[in-house]
Amino acid sequence: MFKSGFIGIIGRPNAGKSTLFNAIIGDKISIITDKPQTTRNKITGIKNCPDAQMIFLDTPGMHRPKTPLNKAMVQTTRDTIGSVDVLFMLVEANTDVHPHDLFLIESLAQTKVPVILVINKIDLIEKKFLLPLIDKFRVLYDFSEIFPVSALKGDGIEDLLNAVKVMLPEGPPFYPDDIQTDATERFIAAEFIREKITLLTKQEIPYATAVEIDLFKEDEEKNLIRISAAINVEKESQKAIIIGKRGAMLKNIGTQARMDMEALFGARVFLELFVRVKKDWTSSERMLQEFGILKR
Repeated sequence: MFKSGFIGIIGRPNAGKSTLFNAIIGDKISIITDKPQTTRNKITGIKNCPDAQMIFLDTPGMHRPKTPLNKAMVQTTRDTIGSVDVLFMLVEANTDVHPHDLFLIESLAQTKVPVILVINKIDLIEKKFLLPLIDKFRVLYDFSEIFPVSALKGDGIEDLLNAVKVMLPEGPPFYPDDIQTDATERFIAAEFIREKITLLTKQEIPYATAVEIDLFKEDEEKNLIRISAAINVEKESQKAIIIGKRGAMLKNIGTQARMDMEALFGARVFLELFVRVKKDWTSSERMLQEFGILKR
């Protein structure tokens, strides 16, 4: 009676998908910021239970894309919708349905798998508004279940996991029971760097940045990982901002990213950062493929 399957987490930008994803997995795998469209790639997290293996897919926020970068991100989410056993549609607790949530519901028109509505951030709304909000969503789509949660505080997550487990097909595990993600350490290191750039910079900088790991070398005897990473931007002016006065910004980015890496990897990290300009990379299909955002 062992069960295993894939659960896609979809929602509009900044609804809390990555926070929920990390809370379920029990570790920081997916980066989190207060800026929308932080997640660019589909990220896999594995939740192992005695009787089930639940594989969660964190996805970019669903929105009406205008740029090649955003189109690639939305396509990643659309591909996920059609390739999982269960979907979590994550919305933010509010007094009314957000227009972007209506767009997301439109995207579910051809979906044949169970869709669970997860209403997040219930700690930020008065309870009297919650039931009317649930009623509004019930009219819009035939959700299999509806669960109010607080991903940040962990409220309601256990009940949510028990419900999704019932919906998964019977079958053996897809992954060994001692791993949390199939993302490489190189990928996670690049994401941690990009997270700190997003948190520490403003305006267009986070959206004009892509990180490449040029070197990732482990020294097991010294319990040390040496990482060399390139931060790619579109303009010289953006490069100057990332470096900062006398290199202060770049140093701050590196220090904070290194601390997260050491916590996750369980080793000391020597991190070296460079900044280079790749003009208008967000509009280049070739470079979007090169950075792993657009499928080849």
